[in-house]
Amino acid sequence: MRKEIYLVRGNENEDYRAFTDRILELAGETAAKFNPDALRITVTKQAPPKISIIPFKKSKIAVISVYKENHESVDVLKKAAGFIGAYKVEEAIPVAYEKTWPNGEPTPGVCLLTLFHRKPGIDYDTFINRWHNGHTPLSLKIHPLWNYNRNVVLQKLCDSYGWYDGIVEEQTRTRAALLNPFKFFGDGLEITGNMIAVYKDVRSFLDYKKIETYLATEYHII
Repeated sequence: MRKEIYLVRGNENEDYRAFTDRILELAGETAAKFNPDALRITVTKQAPPKISIIPFKKSKIAVISVYKENHESVDVLKKAAGFIGAYKVEEAIPVAYEKTWPNGEPTPGVCLLTLFHRKPGIDYDTFINRWHNGHTPLSLKIHPLWNYNRNVVLQKLCDSYGWYDGIVEEQTRTRAALLNPFKFFGDGLEITGNMIAVYKDVRSFLDYKKIETYLATEYHII
């Protein structure tokens, strides 16, 4: 099945609730018009904490994931206010939750949404190997992840917009599991070593200056 990701940013005049409502309405319109096999959104529903070990962006963004068999362009998303790009991606889910809640309701817990670029100076094969075979196992070992959705960007669907090499959604069962360093990185003597290990690993294959991290919430629409 083909997966496409559409990115939409909020504007300065929208608060988080208005932005979330707009994205939910946009997702519903897309589902009704195009009838994809599945549609999910991940949206910055609330402001991140003012103090956090994770450098959250304060801007608003939504990832709209469309799963379908055809190549039909989802024009309603490309015309949305704040649209910044559309991409064909290759998805992998090394750890998956069991969905027990109805479509349209927020997924329990919270999501760490990360958009990133390959580190300059390393070739693409090295980047993929470091990401998939190095960083992913490390993340799953250290962090209490409930769901891990990894997307390799394969193709831009709009030539006039920018590029990301990867889009990742890491979900925890509770807000505290992500925002409390002693839960997200381990407790006791482990926390410092784990934080250093993750920091060094990320810098080995990602362009650290361009990483975008957001506190987000997921919804399954269909």
